[in-house]
Amino acid sequence: MACGCLRKSRCGCGKRRRAAKDWHLSQRRCIVGPTPDAASRRRYMTQNRRSFMQHLTFAGVSAATLLKGSGAEAALATGREAAGLAPPWPGMTYRTLGRTGYKASRLIFGCGAALSSRRQDRLLHTAFDAGINVFDVGYKHYYDNAEKHLAPFLKARKEKIFLISKAAVPVDRAWNEEPTVAELKTAAQRWSAFLDESLAEMQIDQVDAYYQMGANNVTVVGSEEVRRAFEAAKAAGKVKHMGISTHQNAEAALTRAIETGAFDLAMIAVTPGGWYDWETRKVLPGSAPMHTMRPLFDRARESGIGLIGMKAGRFLAGRMFLGAGDPDAFNGQYTADFLKAELSPFQRSYAYVLGHGLDAVNADMQNLVHLKENFIAAATSHTYFPDAPGQAIA
Repeated sequence: MACGCLRKSRCGCGKRRRAAKDWHLSQRRCIVGPTPDAASRRRYMTQNRRSFMQHLTFAGVSAATLLKGSGAEAALATGREAAGLAPPWPGMTYRTLGRTGYKASRLIFGCGAALSSRRQDRLLHTAFDAGINVFDVGYKHYYDNAEKHLAPFLKARKEKIFLISKAAVPVDRAWNEEPTVAELKTAAQRWSAFLDESLAEMQIDQVDAYYQMGANNVTVVGSEEVRRAFEAAKAAGKVKHMGISTHQNAEAALTRAIETGAFDLAMIAVTPGGWYDWETRKVLPGSAPMHTMRPLFDRARESGIGLIGMKAGRFLAGRMFLGAGDPDAFNGQYTADFLKAELSPFQRSYAYVLGHGLDAVNADMQNLVHLKENFIAAATSHTYFPDAPGQAIA
């Protein structure tokens, strides 16, 4: 189609007069439409450059994550987050943890398994930046190098988080056997020494809370010897608050902790279906469902204990050493409306326990997929369940 221009090299019209060049450019709209102004061209180039860089980042980070041994799903999720291509995170919600007075994120980052064999700095900082401000770890005799691998993150963030560590009170007795006073004194000294080891591993002088890990013996929980060891460590500036973590004989251990008045935190293994049983890795046989436990939880809170859940969804998915999983295990505890919510089985279990008496939930998160999945459940739990009177979400 002839365009009427005067440049043979472009349009074949037979005329070459240089003086007509400006006229030709003004008439270019007859072939390609209006010429974009400079601002439009800059916006177009910026948008395309940004898109290119986003996808380049996505590809690079995904590949690097995959090479580190993460699964394909985790690698893709990490790449999308790094490139800014993933959906936004919801805002985290917070609760005051008992007598500690600390306004804690309702999701706690369980660092033990995640950091036992390697550093996870990117994941830790992502969690912090998203709004998680409580990090839980444990001593090297159980979690290998987790505390050591947490140290670089603590160097940058220690003053802005609530840090928990824990160690077993080493009494060679079954949960239903009573240790002697001499055994308790020795165990208390070793528990205190474990704290010193933990501080050295993390290259810090103080933790915010220190737990009796795996507490199942009510005599140990109520021991004056252990309490005095804690008070000495507190006086030395090594720790602020004492707590327990319990996943066997948990109801009795929590009850004893309430009675002593010495504990500020309790991390309990509980599922929507009832108490978690460490021996069978399932719901404790004969346990009442969680919705009946509110009176006990209210007693704990009234005594100044902040309540943290764990193992909320441990056996929903199968593991080599735990047997086949059952993603529908707790569906009988849920209402029809809650089952319709767009949540995974894990998200549903976390949201449920937070909606039935717990202040926060501790989760083992070893990649970005798990972190974001659990984060969404904790941040949105209050939209599915009303909170206890006087326990407003911050």
